[in-house]
Parts: sequence; C-alpha cells; structure tokens
Amino acid sequence: MLHPLTANSPKASAATILVGVDLGLPHFDSELEELGLLAQTAGMVPVARVTCKRRAPDAALFVGSGKADEIKLLATQMGATEVLFDQALSPGQQRNLERHLGLPVNDRTFLILEIFAQRARSHEGKLQVELARLQYLSTRLVRRWSHLERQSGGIGMRGGPGEAQIELDRRMIGETIKRTKERLAKVKKQRQTQRRQRERRDAFNISLIGYTNAGKSTLFNALVKARTYAADQLFATLDTTTRQLYLGEAGRSVSLSDTVGFIRDLPHGLVDAFQATLQEAIDADLLLHVVDASNEGYVEQIAQVQQVLAEIGADGIPQLLVFNKTDALPPEQRPVKLVDEYEVDGVQTPRVFVSARKMEGLAELRQQLSAVVAASMPAVTGADEAPENHGDAS
Repeated sequence: MLHPLTANSPKASAATILVGVDLGLPHFDSELEELGLLAQTAGMVPVARVTCKRRAPDAALFVGSGKADEIKLLATQMGATEVLFDQALSPGQQRNLERHLGLPVNDRTFLILEIFAQRARSHEGKLQVELARLQYLSTRLVRRWSHLERQSGGIGMRGGPGEAQIELDRRMIGETIKRTKERLAKVKKQRQTQRRQRERRDAFNISLIGYTNAGKSTLFNALVKARTYAADQLFATLDTTTRQLYLGEAGRSVSLSDTVGFIRDLPHGLVDAFQATLQEAIDADLLLHVVDASNEGYVEQIAQVQQVLAEIGADGIPQLLVFNKTDALPPEQRPVKLVDEYEVDGVQTPRVFVSARKMEGLAELRQQLSAVVAASMPAVTGADEAPENHGDAS
C-alpha cells in the first residue's frame, strides 16, 4: 500500500519515505503514525508511507525485490532522499537495501538513537546515548564507513579488501565502549550513594513512568511546581529529574522522579545503556504509571510499558495508574468517577483520572498518594515535616 503525504517543510533534503511490514504481530501500526511522529521529532519530513504484508522478512531486502522496486520508483517520484523502516533491519539487509535503492536506509532503532542523542542534556544522559549508539554502529562498520572499501588486500594477506581497516575501527569502537562503560559505572556509583542518603532520611520514592508523550513531565510540573521541559512530542525529556513533593494528608514529603518515556520496540541497547536512569524506577517504592487516556492505543501502550518494566526488574513494584489528558476526551467518554480500578497483568490497580494541563483531578491524585504513603510508612520523622514543593533531591 502506498500513501503519499503532503510535506509542509521546504527542506527537500529531509524528505523521507516511511516503510512498515505487517508480519502478523498485534501491534502493527498500519498508518505508521508513530514512526511519522518519531521522524518529525528527528527533523525529517515524511513524504510517503509504504506498507505491505509478509509472513516473514525477506533475508536480503526485508520487503522483497518487488516491493523494493516500488519504493525506489516512489522515491524518485516524491523526491525522497532517505528511506526509514519501522522495524529493525540487520546490517546485511540495510546494506542491500541501500545498494538497491541508491538511497540511505535507516531503521526504527537508529531513529530512536538519533532522537535520544539530540535530546540528552545531562552528562549521564549523553554517556548513555553514546554507549547505545556505539554498540549499534559497531555491528554496521562495513556499511557505515565507505573508506573501508578502499583498503586493498595483497599477497600473503588474509581476508578480502578492507579487513585491516575494519578491524582497526572495530578495535577503536570497542575501546571507546569500554571507556564509556567505566564512566557510566562511576555515575551509577554516585547515584547509589545519593539513594543511600535518601534511605537514611527515611525517604519514600515515587517514579513517574509511562509511554512517551503521555504527559509525565506536565504532570510532574503540576505536582511539584517545577519547570521541567514539557512538549507535545515524543521524548520531550530524557534526563531524570527529582524533586520533593509534600503530601499534607500523609504529613510528610516524598521524593518524586520524572523518568524517560518508554516506547514500543525500545532498542535493547538503550534499555541496557539507560540502566542507571531507569534505576530510579527500579528503586522506587511506588510507580506512577501515566497513561494518555485520549490515545486509542492506550491498552497496547500500557502493555509495552509493562514489558520494559519486566526487562529492568521493576514489574513487582506497586503501581498507581494515572489516566492523563481527560480534557482531550469527547464528552461522552469522560469518566464519571475520577478514582476507580483498572486491571493490569491480572491485578486490579488503583486508577485516577486527571488533566495535568488543566490541573484537574490533582487533588484526588494527592489523596491516593497520601493513602499509599501513610499505609506503607506510617512513622513520621521531623525531617519530613517541612512542606516544600521544590529542591533537587537527586
């Protein structure tokens, strides 16, 4: 299926064709809506969408030679300068597609890595992105560096052209990966020290989690009166921010952290590389799972978040569901009760409906948080009594 789009940007150099292959998986995005949002976030201009069905990916071209020919013709017609796949491509498939199409070809994994690289601001965030990108590119040395093909073999030399330079580059990347891991280990150790300090203060830790663009940062700002960057786009913020939130009914302050958003098919390299950031979720006493109630695919998004939580070992932590963006719901779909329960992985989980943007439902959310904190940590210490809504606790 071919779906031409209208490009609103004059940047012809960024014109991109989006490609998705339906392999029979339940989460296939037939409209490639999320891929389009990701592409726009990265500064690309989607000019056409191509979707097709296959029982399994083609070993050489992923989509098969016939569909590859269609994409090539469409690229010529639309003036596209790049092709972007919604699924992860192997290095061989990526290389073969570029030769067949005569255009740069990238996949969803590379796109997410690029967005993370653009958005990371803290020293830790930049290190994590650098590690993930290096691990990804290390498998694509032959494809990414054209100078490798200029190396020549000779009599008495093993292997084909470029082998010596490939090995040199691979070794350099390997050494850089090692150094980056060592630097991240130091950052992780610093975070552990900070957590132990919070534990000694008898702190109760709450982490905001959720699918990207669910409104976590907007809710965080509304609760603690912070100025964390928030925007209606994917991965608006990547770096963990922690503030103190005073809960009057519980008579104490808690530590509230805003973490990076999750997404379908999050690259495993990013899950590993962002282990230090996601550690805030692993070490939390409560997870505020923020859901975009206005998104028709919120059930699948909840499932994707649960999957990542299981991967990082945080699936056993108690959750409180926060269905955000109720102001964007049609009147007939708006909740009658602001507090109820919703089943997650077979467990009835408390749920609160809010609109962080319009500050609706926040009183009910605070009441629920207070009840959880009071039940879990009934003892109140003097250090927790100061009602402050600011101050970095990270």
